[in-house]
Amino acid sequence: NPFSTLGIRHDIVNAITELGFENPTPIQEQSIPVLLSGSNDFVGLAQTGTGKTAAFGLPLLELVNENNRATQALVIAPTRELSVQITNDLERFSTSFKKLNIVTVYGGASIRDQIMKVKRGAQIIVATPGRLMDLLSRKVVDLSTIKYIVLDEADEMLNMGFKEDIDEILSTTPEEKNVWLFSATMPREVREISKNYMRNPQELTMGERNQGNENIDHQYIVVDERDKYSALKRFVDYTPD
Repeated sequence: NPFSTLGIRHDIVNAITELGFENPTPIQEQSIPVLLSGSNDFVGLAQTGTGKTAAFGLPLLELVNENNRATQALVIAPTRELSVQITNDLERFSTSFKKLNIVTVYGGASIRDQIMKVKRGAQIIVATPGRLMDLLSRKVVDLSTIKYIVLDEADEMLNMGFKEDIDEILSTTPEEKNVWLFSATMPREVREISKNYMRNPQELTMGERNQGNENIDHQYIVVDERDKYSALKRFVDYTPD
């Protein structure tokens, strides 16, 4: 399996082989060897659907010590759907890890259940910014042992108004850590995060910077606020597939 040539250990390669992964995508091929070193801050610019979760997830599994119950890695994503997807992928990649605990925390679900899971010990936490801030204020999550932080879909998080939360979260993490930032675009706000919280990051751009994926067609319509839901229903009815 070509993934083994990137430096990934055999049990993880076997797991992804069983999942049908045969060849790494360009961003996986370029970023995995860099991230496996565990010594670089990293900026990866690539569109959604290019395999970013495996690009950061596989090195993360290599670098985290499952025998240490402390929280070592934090993945921050803009939505609960993406957080759950990332966690599911990491769990599928790590079937041979018997002591690894990956916990997802996000709003709209029982915070009590999430607190219980975190308190049992979580080497990797996947979180949305708002719920993570809530758990930090309750002193449930301890970020003092964090070694790796992944900001996934960073531009989307900033578009959704999470800049202050991201700043607060990053400011409470140890000075000695690696920050891996993945984004489809590189607006000024994302560049500021790179300048403020990363040290000489290695930057990788796949495709044209700030350009949408070619197979996505964008359409929009201007409506009054009260008509948004009705307009969306019209679009869905018109395109049932």
